[in-house]
Amino acid sequence: MKAIGLLSGGLDSTLAVRLIQEMGVEVIAVKFTSPFCQCDSGGCCHAAEVARQMGLELKTIAKGDDYLDVVRHPRHGYGVAMNPCIDCRIFMFKRAKAYMDEVGASFLITGEVLNQRPMSQHRRAMEVIESEAGVTGKIVRPLSAQHFEPSEAEQNGWIDRAKLLDFHGRGRRPQLNLAEAYGLTGFACPAGGCLLTDKNFASKLRDLFGHRERVSMRDIGLLKIGRHFREGACKIICARDEAECNALRSRAGEGEWLFEASDCMGPVVLLQGEAGDAMLKLAAQVAAAYSDGASPEVRVKAASGASERELRVARIPRDELQLARV
Repeated sequence: MKAIGLLSGGLDSTLAVRLIQEMGVEVIAVKFTSPFCQCDSGGCCHAAEVARQMGLELKTIAKGDDYLDVVRHPRHGYGVAMNPCIDCRIFMFKRAKAYMDEVGASFLITGEVLNQRPMSQHRRAMEVIESEAGVTGKIVRPLSAQHFEPSEAEQNGWIDRAKLLDFHGRGRRPQLNLAEAYGLTGFACPAGGCLLTDKNFASKLRDLFGHRERVSMRDIGLLKIGRHFREGACKIICARDEAECNALRSRAGEGEWLFEASDCMGPVVLLQGEAGDAMLKLAAQVAAAYSDGASPEVRVKAASGASERELRVARIPRDELQLARV
């Protein structure tokens, strides 16, 4: 018997996979990566390490451009910010079902716990997700199975329902106790990993969707960098540290301008959008305002591809810049 285990690298999914693995089922772990997951970019999500500990094959599936359409137009709406949790689960379960069919697996394993997440893990939401993803009866939730009707895997005797658990709610002590009993370590942070639940990031994303008909993964990556300012159809991104300066230099696109103070230390500033002289000056003023030094005038180098210019701009106090902070 073969199953697909959705393994985020977190505590719940790790325990769920381990419980089914102990019943003699061959588990192939699937990890979905997302441009909005802080765990994936911050290094605290250790699905590969967890899979290694348990001797599992790990398949990584990226949430690509088609996922951005889900985020932009979620059929079931958003949570606290711009998190389309129900639509996100449907998206993942559909992809997991396709991979399940590809490798000849018979069911899916998730670490879901009834009533742990307010939007996507209450009973009605779980039923909707199963139905719309086309996986009704094919999902096993080992940590919370006793609160649901038996899945196909349980009905057919592929796994022992009596060994499945009855966890529910937001408390995590039962999971931590079980992890200690198994000697499992290295799982990811328990919550707060999705940038779509962050209202500040959501504000930037909403602004991007409002001004761009087509959005790329590069655009999403830039939302994670620096301070963002909006002036009509143009946007200015000002780096906050050396790492962000390097990131903006490497990610500047065709037709975009980079600004940097010439005569003092300061941030790299990226200007997006069709910009005339007034906008170039404004972006240079941002570079000057966030640069070091006390001189009233700052020389700023501006470059776009093979084009270069030098602008001399007054050092304006940051709160007087005629820009809207996103």
